[in-house]
Order: sequence, then structure tokens, then C-alpha cells
Amino acid sequence: MDTTPTQFDVAICGAGPVGMALAALLARRGMDSTRIGLVDAKALGVALADPRSIALSYGSRMLLEEIGAWPLPSTAIHQVHVSRRGHFGRSMIDRGEHGVEALGYVARYGDLVAALAAACERAGVATLRPVRVAGHTEQADSVALTLEDGRALQAALVVQAEGGVFGEQDARSRTHDYRQTAVIARVSTSAPVAHRAYERFTEEGPLAMLPQDGADGHQYALVWCVRPERAQALLALDEAQFLAQLGEAFGERLGRMIGTSARIAYPLGLNADPGASARTVAIGNAAQTLHPVAGQGLNLGLRDAAVLARLLARDATREAGPAALAAFAGERQRDRKLVVELTDSMARAFAHQGPGQALLGLSLGLLDTFNPARNLLGEWMMYGRR
Repeated sequence: MDTTPTQFDVAICGAGPVGMALAALLARRGMDSTRIGLVDAKALGVALADPRSIALSYGSRMLLEEIGAWPLPSTAIHQVHVSRRGHFGRSMIDRGEHGVEALGYVARYGDLVAALAAACERAGVATLRPVRVAGHTEQADSVALTLEDGRALQAALVVQAEGGVFGEQDARSRTHDYRQTAVIARVSTSAPVAHRAYERFTEEGPLAMLPQDGADGHQYALVWCVRPERAQALLALDEAQFLAQLGEAFGERLGRMIGTSARIAYPLGLNADPGASARTVAIGNAAQTLHPVAGQGLNLGLRDAAVLARLLARDATREAGPAALAAFAGERQRDRKLVVELTDSMARAFAHQGPGQALLGLSLGLLDTFNPARNLLGEWMMYGRR
């Protein structure tokens, strides 16, 4: 006999990191866990096997600590080196300037999912998976959800936290195809620098090398943004050819590129819309899918979850819920807008050739000499708009 609840105060559609963080935070802050429902189309095992690497800000670590999802296997970032290929100028952001243990951390997506799933299980949050939401109907005092297996749920509020990647989404009110594809892999180099991340802007887009130690020692999580046709060509190369082209694009700061894992790729774009109504709200990638430059997408989504949990934990009833969602929209507007505008501007500005590129490179050098601006950038990367 199925004993899964069907009546919830909050139903969260999407049990990825942002959706699970919201559920665990709601329980942590006093909401009855039996009144929180998580629905996801994927089996947990599929998410646990996801090989992608993710960048977690220091602020995100603080949130994960609060819900008991930290520590998890990760590599600390002590420095971030930013440069423009072929142009003078670079900047270095260091943890010492901010008095923190690390600027951020690099972890495997599956490890983060495992930690959050365990936190939700300990809290007693009801999780329905794998099952897809077939449709929903918003009523005056609740939202009715229909699942593909025929079950019907009812909730005072529904949170859409299932974002997916740009190439799989319907277009929202603000959308832009950058005509870039991210090629990702794990890479080994002959002269690694421990705990230093690199953001290298090339003619086609940013190239990030994020420290991620493995069983074989120091390695890097690669996120290389290139034009779609170049991405397909890179995927078709053998390992030696791929490493040679990566070395040419990145330079010699880490010595030679000596090894790589299997490569995968996904399209990049901006797709943003708050997507709220009286009883529904979108967070994370469901509200804003961003270019990976500066690694802010997941961290922005976790800040969404933190604010929403604080507001809903007070009162998510049918009477008070809509007021909480309205307050959430107001509180999150500035942080969301800043991150969307900055990542969009960076993705566009550094991905085009022309006389302005020398000035962009020079601006990185000037940033390195102007401590207040560099510190402000570091604070934004760690905590977002506060």
C-alpha cells in the first residue's frame, strides 16, 4: 500500500541540488517535514552518477553546513587567476584578502546530490521519484498537481526547481543563445598549482580550469566554451590532439596538458524569467539559466533557496503563502538582476574579437592594482549581492 502523502504545504518540483536544499532548509527552520514534498523525474541513482564538476562559493558552503550537507568530497579554491589570452593584463583574487578558509570549492555533482539527499532523508521529507509532473492547475487556495503515473497531489504552494540545461528548455521572457558550447572534462597537467583556479578568456569564450584533486593527484575540472562547430571538432579528436589544442588555447601556466577524461558538451545560453504567480514560484535554473562564466548559476540558485526557506518557514499556509512569495520576489530581485547582467555582459564582451579586446585585457590589469574593486569582485563571487 502506497503511504506517500498527497497533501503538502510546499511541493517542490525538481529534486536537484537547489530543490533538495530548499526542502532541507524548510525542515531545518521548523516546517513540518511531512508537509514538504519533493518530486523528480530522475531516479536518485542517475543523479548520483552524474560526472559533472560544480563550483560552490564560500557562501554556499555556509548554507550546506546549516543543513548538515557539509563536509563533502571537494577541493578548496584559494586563488582565482583571471586573464585574457593574447592580451596584456591579468588579475588575482586571493582568500587572504577576505579572511576566509577558501574562496570556494570544486565538487562532483553526484557527491553534492548524495549529501543533500541524505539531509532530506534525515529530515523526513517525502520524496517521489522517478515520476514526472504531467500538469498543474492553480486554484484560489491551492495548486493541484497531476503526476504521469496518475497520482494527484495538492499543495498550498508549488516551487518549480527543475531547470535542466539551456538546450532542453522552452524559451522564457529573456533568452539569448550565445552560440557557444561548453566542453567539459577532467584534465591533468605537468605542473599543477594547488588550490588555484583559472578563468582564461579566449576569442571564442571563457576557458576555466578548476582544481579538483582525484585519486591520481592534482587534476582540473575543465569548462571550455567554444563555438558549436568547434566543440564538435574537439569531441572528435583523439586524446593527444585534444590536449594539444587545449594547451594552445590555455597557455603554459600549468605546464603541459598530459591527460584527460572522456569529454561531454552542452549548449550555452541565457534563459531567465521569475515565473511567479500567487501560489507558484521558480528558483535556480528554473528561474534563471546562466552562462557558466564566473560559476555563479548554482550558487545563485542556492541563495534563492535560502531566502525562500526563511520566508516560507514562518508561514506557508493557504492564507499566508502568497504574501511570502511576493516578499521573496522583492528580496531576490537585486541579486538575481546583478548576476544575470554581469554574467551576460562578460559572456558577450570577452567572446568577440576587435579593438576593444586590448582594453578588456588592460582592465584586468587595472583591477589587480585597485584593491577595492578586486575585493568587491571577490565578495560578489563568494556571497552574491548582500
